[in-house]
Order: sequence, then C-alpha cells, then structure tokens
Amino acid sequence: MKKLRENQNSARMDLANRVFFRLYQCANMLHKTGTKAVEAQGLTTQQWAVLGALSRPQAQDGMSVGDLARYLMVSRQNLSGVLNRMERDGHVRTAPNGRDRRSRLITMTASGRRVWLNEAQPKIHGYYEEALADFSLNDIAHTLHYLLKMLENMRRIDETQSGGAEAEAEA
Repeated sequence: MKKLRENQNSARMDLANRVFFRLYQCANMLHKTGTKAVEAQGLTTQQWAVLGALSRPQAQDGMSVGDLARYLMVSRQNLSGVLNRMERDGHVRTAPNGRDRRSRLITMTASGRRVWLNEAQPKIHGYYEEALADFSLNDIAHTLHYLLKMLENMRRIDETQSGGAEAEAEA
C-alpha cells in the first residue's frame, strides 16, 4: 500500500512538472508570438494587456496603478516601465487620482482607444483563432476552467508567501 502511494505521488509530481513546464513554455510563446502579432501597432503583449484592462467598462474612468498591477498580477515596478512607454507613445494618460492624491490614475487616451479598437483587436482576434485552432468551444471552456482553478491556488500561495514576508519584515 505504501509503495502504491509512493508510485502515485511520483506520477503526480512527474505530471505536475510537465504541466508547469508546458505552462512556462506557453507563457514564453505568448510573449514571443503575441508581440509579433501586434508589433506593427507598436505594442507588446504587456501593453496589449494594459489596453485590454483599461478597455473594460468598469475601467472607463481609469484605474489606479496599484489596481492595474493587481488586476494584471504584475509588480508595480514592472508596470511602471510599461506605462511610461505607453504614455510616451500616447496610448495612456497618467494623472493624479482625484480620490487619493497619493496614487496616479491611468486612463486610455483617444489615440490608445483607436489603436486598441481599430488596429490591435483585429490582430489579437486573428492570433486567438490561430492559437486555438482545433480547440472546440468545450475545449476552450475547460481550459479556462482549469487555468482559473490553478490561478486561484497560486493566489493563495502568493498571499501566504506575502504574509510570511511581511511578518518577517515586522520582526
């Protein structure tokens, strides 16, 4: 019985290693091929994600840098460089947040909205079609379900790790 459990655990860890390695490869390929899909619009996948986040109806009035970083699950430091380039290129505007003067509010400019709606989105939709070729609607729904489930587990890990780091810093 003990040997069976050891074999099952070994098989589980082998499969887990393969899943996470493939996820790593997918993330790298998304960055590489996704950026190529929108490079003619002067965008990267990070900028694509920012414009996508800001294009949502609930972000119509903008998002604070902190909220945007949390939504995209990136550090504020990494987001800062992306936002600086996007502001330089005229895609977003940064202004003091009227509700909290200590934070900055990021909004999409008219130029950014035009690039997003008329240029980037058609390219992105074409990219999605190619990347999800041979996926049924059911396949896509199941993939989304499992990615969300994994993401929720990773969020819990992050909260535990962050809580531990904060406790150490206080000590």
